Parts: sequence; structure tokens; C-alpha cells
Amino acid sequence: MAGLIVRASRVDDAGAIAALSNYYIRETAVHFGLHELEPSYFAQIIERDSAMYPWVTAEVDGRFAGFAKAGLWREREAYAKTVESAVYVERGMEGKGVGRALYGVLLDELRRRGFHTVVAGATMPNEGSVRLHESVGFEFVGRFREVGRKMGAWHDVGWWQLML
Repeated sequence: MAGLIVRASRVDDAGAIAALSNYYIRETAVHFGLHELEPSYFAQIIERDSAMYPWVTAEVDGRFAGFAKAGLWREREAYAKTVESAVYVERGMEGKGVGRALYGVLLDELRRRGFHTVVAGATMPNEGSVRLHESVGFEFVGRFREVGRKMGAWHDVGWWQLML
């Protein structure tokens, strides 16, 4: 996509990241959060954690188009080289290569930092997320049935894994 750039997320991206996350929290079962989050929440995570776990932001022609992040998967020390990833793309930008571009930069950065494995969960059904993850090399490894309750219904989560 012309005009698309992906760069490291900055604290000043927190407002746009919060707005997009809050849309998914409010309107969908894609994000299992139940309460909207303040930009300061994201600013703090970006500032505190991005030296260890990368966050990247996409812009199209200078406008925010989405973000991807990696973070702690499990707390025990043996899991230290495994991360969980997530990608969120602005409405209207789906299917235009933004998610793939975000993942390209995020995965390269994870490799550079010496991580070994990336896992990603997706509320099911979610064909767009399935296509995105599999298009960048993730393999489906399983499905947890009815593990999240949101919007009056139980939701399954599919899990994908990529060996870096």
C-alpha cells in the first residue's frame, strides 16, 4: 500500500492506540477487555516495556492505521523467550496489507531481540485474523472452547504459533 510506514510505537501514539483498542473492547468480542482504557495506560506500557517487548505503529499517509505488540506470554522464567503478539488495524484498513506490514516489522524485531517463539490467540470465528496469522507463517496449534465470556456469549479462542 502506497504511503504505508511501520515504525516503533511512541508514547504520543497512546491516544490513537487507546481509541482503536476501546473500539474493539466496546463493540466486539475480538478484544476480551470489558472496560475502556485510558491513553495513559498505553503510554505507560510503551514507555516501561518496549525496551523488552516491541510495539509498532502503522501510518498511512501520516494517519494512524493500526498497531502490533508483543508481550509476556507466561510469567515463569522458562518462558522468557516466548512472547504473545496482537495486531489491531483501524476500521476500513482491513485487508489492505496493514496487518502484514505490522507483523513484518514486529517479527523482525522479535528475531533481532533473540526471542524464539511467538503465540497469538484469536476469538473465533475470525477469518481475517486467521488469514493474517497464517499469511505471515503462524501455524494453527489448537482451540480453547468457551474460555471468554463477553457480550452475553461464550467465545472460543484459536491459538497460532510461529517459531522465529
